[in-house]
Amino acid sequence: MATTARAAERPTPAAFARRPVLMVAGAAGLLLAVFSGRYGYHRDELYFRVAGRHPDWGYPDQPPLVPLLARGITEVFGDSLVLLRLPSALAVAAGVVVAALTARELGGGRRAQLMTAGAFAVCPFFLAVGHLLSTATFDLLSSAVLVWLAVRWVRTRDQRLLLVIGAVAGLASNVKYLAGFLLGALVCGLLAVGPRDFLRRPMTYAGAAVAVAAMLPGLLWQARHGWPQLEMSERIAAEGDFGGRVGFLPFQLILTGVVLSWLWLYGLWRLFRSPELAPFRFLGCAYLLSCGVFLLTAGKPYYLAGLWPALWAAGAVEVERRSAPRGWAWAVSPPAYAITAVVAAALTLPVYSVSVLADTPQPAINADAAETVGWPRLVAEAARVHRSLPPAERARAVVFTVNYGQAGALDRYGPRFGLPRPYSGHNGYWHFGRPPETGGPVIVVGGEAPLLRRHWSEVTMAGRVDNGVGLDNDEQGTPVWICRGQREPWAVLWPRLKHLD
Repeated sequence: MATTARAAERPTPAAFARRPVLMVAGAAGLLLAVFSGRYGYHRDELYFRVAGRHPDWGYPDQPPLVPLLARGITEVFGDSLVLLRLPSALAVAAGVVVAALTARELGGGRRAQLMTAGAFAVCPFFLAVGHLLSTATFDLLSSAVLVWLAVRWVRTRDQRLLLVIGAVAGLASNVKYLAGFLLGALVCGLLAVGPRDFLRRPMTYAGAAVAVAAMLPGLLWQARHGWPQLEMSERIAAEGDFGGRVGFLPFQLILTGVVLSWLWLYGLWRLFRSPELAPFRFLGCAYLLSCGVFLLTAGKPYYLAGLWPALWAAGAVEVERRSAPRGWAWAVSPPAYAITAVVAAALTLPVYSVSVLADTPQPAINADAAETVGWPRLVAEAARVHRSLPPAERARAVVFTVNYGQAGALDRYGPRFGLPRPYSGHNGYWHFGRPPETGGPVIVVGGEAPLLRRHWSEVTMAGRVDNGVGLDNDEQGTPVWICRGQREPWAVLWPRLKHLD
């Protein structure tokens, strides 16, 4: 009850620093828009482009909303990479505003709002995902909105916000399934340290009903298909990206900007120490609980990204209120933000000529950048192999790929070369249909000869992919095979080619 009383006594928040915050948001969005057309598609974008043409309530590796968004953009505007990525740039700009509003709800004035907005805008991870059409981009925004709404409810006790929280959670769960973990962490934080009176509010249960109704179709799809998302989670955990469990905490510092990571760490500490932030202590509990869960399950460090804006906000409010601890003022100075912005752009955005990209540190630090190079040349090599077939075989040839990125690239660029529709057993692409029983040869992009010989009696390497710029990415050196003598019809073979990773 004491926590509730303190919340009720909080003064009216400071005015929203509209103009400077919108300027920061606009600058971040504009930067992303300017570079959005450089290099090329990411494999996930190529996948979304095709998945959107096969709408469903779910896919083995994701909910339906981002593929539907990709389809909507391409239906209206055609295959424009700039317009495909524009929603991501806008999402980052919106996230800057939400971060500043979170600082305002925590008691921050103009300076705290600007510090928080700036930390969001120059965050290396946020710039990286803002450059691509990605589930992570919209999960980040929806998660930040969820946290802001929770903070606002604690301050205002406006019961309508509980219904809005349910609606946003339902929407977020159709972007990325991580939304459920965040919502659970926030609820557990509130139960642990209060305020707990949300349990007595009818709107809480109305909001929960809205969230469950929005989540239900996707859950039913997963249940009907044997919960493939659980298998996907196990495969992702086994990959050990970002250093696995050992790198879980250090990589959060890198992803948030090494210098400015101090601000959210300070905010986390002050949430448990500051009397003024006591009503919002549930945020610190939610973060620590999430850390524990994702460490145990070998989750990725960016799974916590939805809570970073609130932690930045808490740190910024305390710096504004009490000044930075001795010796740390430099970490939130304008030069620190400027240097972080330059370094983040250099490591995450396509600022280099593609011809020299391989000679920069960016591919090693941001592997997604390397994955946006070389797709047209991959398709050209597959087309060359296709043209090498005798006319009778060429008319009956099937194109099969090892991963959805290759298949998506062939779908995007293949028609200009006269290539047939590509097929793949990778993740959701397997559900898009199996090849026809043409009796012709199969051009396989990727894979290894011993594995291919299990299904075809004659396996011949006919080409190899070269991106032309010496960039060591996942497709560089990929073999292209001609396979003949299929041992089983596609109806029998297709289930065996299904794989998740």
